[in-house]
Amino acid sequence: MISLERFEDRVAWDHLLASLPGAHILQTWEWGHIKSSYGWQPFPCVWRDELGNVRAMALVLRRPLSFAGKMLPLSVMYVPRGPVLEWSDVALRRQVLKDLHQLARVQGAIFIKIDPDLEAGRGIPGTPEAWEHPVADETVKDLKARGWHFSTEQVQFRNTFILSLDGEEEAWLRRMKQKTRYNIRLAQRKGVLVRRALPEDLSVLYRMYAETSVRDGFVIRPEAYYRQVWETFMQTGMAEPLLAEVEGVPVAGLVMFVFARRAWYFYGMSRELHRDKMPNYLLQWEAMRLARARGCRLYDLWGAPDEFNEDDPMWGVFRFKQGLGGEVVRWIGAWDLPVRRQWYTLYTRLIPRLLAWMRRRTQDRLRREVSL
Repeated sequence: MISLERFEDRVAWDHLLASLPGAHILQTWEWGHIKSSYGWQPFPCVWRDELGNVRAMALVLRRPLSFAGKMLPLSVMYVPRGPVLEWSDVALRRQVLKDLHQLARVQGAIFIKIDPDLEAGRGIPGTPEAWEHPVADETVKDLKARGWHFSTEQVQFRNTFILSLDGEEEAWLRRMKQKTRYNIRLAQRKGVLVRRALPEDLSVLYRMYAETSVRDGFVIRPEAYYRQVWETFMQTGMAEPLLAEVEGVPVAGLVMFVFARRAWYFYGMSRELHRDKMPNYLLQWEAMRLARARGCRLYDLWGAPDEFNEDDPMWGVFRFKQGLGGEVVRWIGAWDLPVRRQWYTLYTRLIPRLLAWMRRRTQDRLRREVSL
């Protein structure tokens, strides 16, 4: 008998989470705390068996909706990179899905979105090394049978590139593309130095991140948001910001997250200055070395194209990541369960338009800021 309960032990949450398969940094207590500052209410849930053992966990985020400054009796719910469980356990996964549906109904949610760290397969589809995960296939059938459908709003990346940190560093280099190895050594010869960033460096990292977003055409949040994310995880030892410098001048950086023997490259930033010295290649090399020193076995480069062709806007970034060696991992993606169908239809039609308008405003603001 598996039963659901709310879990309020902040100290124990991350420890328990790390013991489950597929534990993710976006399911940690710290992530829920950060999102609570931006209108989300965390619901930390655990499922125990009859012996009291935790078999599944889910950091569920609930966001109440408002209109014209007035709160509505409506909300949306999201489980970022969760729930976390052994998905091959059919009875367990069906119970978890059932309980999440019930929770959404009780909380008056329009819908609940899940985005589990469950592999759909590995390798680029259509290539000899590609294969599909049978557990993912069975899970998708379960989701469809229970009214879930593939979401039109994929909050996180559906695909990524993961590097193994097993073996010696020479083995890592052999797995890389020749051009990548050359660029790492070029950066070293040209005097690029990589160091751990300090709290006082965070403004510099954000400034470079804003410059990167304008140059590459993606939208970012205000500085206060990233400072809170970076500082919160730095204080718990789960974030490692790195800064690349040439003669003491910052030219590139990244922020790597570490949890449950896994590292994630969430944020990367660079300037036009000294790009010919290839600082980003040396940054990734030093991040891999640091991740391994922190006990990690995998390094998730966080993001690959939805469609593996040159027309995808992420193709250039993908080629850079591909050069580092590793393997394409495809997730099952985000799935929605509409609870109030009419509201859900209205919400999914209006929100994309609102987000597009907000993104345009944000990009205009960033262009003004980086030009100052």
